[in-house]
Amino acid sequence: MRTHRLGPLSVEVPVIGLGTWKMEGDDEGQAIAAVRKAVDVGMTHIDTAEMYGSGRVEEILGKALVGVRERVFLVSKVLPRNASYAATLRACERSLRRLGTDHLDLYLLHWRGDHPLEETFRAFDDLVAKGKIRAWGVSNFDVDDLEQALAIVGPGKIACNQVLYHLGDRTIEHEVLPWCERNDVAAVGYSPFGSGEFPPPRSNNGLRVLAEVGATLGATPRQVALAFLVRRPSLLAIPKASRVEHVGENAGAGELVLDEMAIARIDRAFPRGLWRGLPTL
Repeated sequence: MRTHRLGPLSVEVPVIGLGTWKMEGDDEGQAIAAVRKAVDVGMTHIDTAEMYGSGRVEEILGKALVGVRERVFLVSKVLPRNASYAATLRACERSLRRLGTDHLDLYLLHWRGDHPLEETFRAFDDLVAKGKIRAWGVSNFDVDDLEQALAIVGPGKIACNQVLYHLGDRTIEHEVLPWCERNDVAAVGYSPFGSGEFPPPRSNNGLRVLAEVGATLGATPRQVALAFLVRRPSLLAIPKASRVEHVGENAGAGELVLDEMAIARIDRAFPRGLWRGLPTL
């Protein structure tokens, strides 16, 4: 499994990890088997959140990670409503209990809320100092949010920005991804298969292109899509999988490297579209 460096952390993280959103609705035994398979095949970047199933997914992961926690780069997130200084500390403790661990490798603010970022980041820094988390980052931040965060904490503190990124929505490539690359912040793409729309509608013969590229590499269309989404050193992806066979397929993308011709074909088949900016009110 190839790895990319996660922002300012001196740690290499697998380019393909495991997302767990909506895992609470899956068969628990199959989900646990999928998590353990992910660890076995090197997909050791495992992402969750207190929001997922109102803590239920963290509990499932706690069972799945017994005996293998030390092999995992474990990530969770605090909800914006819990992101005051004191509530962030309490939320982290609850996540640690559910996950059955004494620390998180990375803790994220799930999205921007009403609590001042200064409070949330102060709590994150205190959690680092206490050994409860190794590093912290943000999720669903646009460039304005990122600029504000950087102004508060300075360079070298924000490990990643976790964002929506799939072949049908390449919006981050316009402004967010360049900002992250300029500031040494990793971009972690969630829902890389578009939450059930794969390939996305209105693509330019997209499935055929993915299949043809895959045929030359001995790879499936989904593996090719994932390889495209982690083609740059700043990019990682966390596809959700709750079945062992899906984990195995996703893991196969971790060794896949696309040449310039393949990248150009996929780029044409799934154009990122024009960037018109956010609407003004």
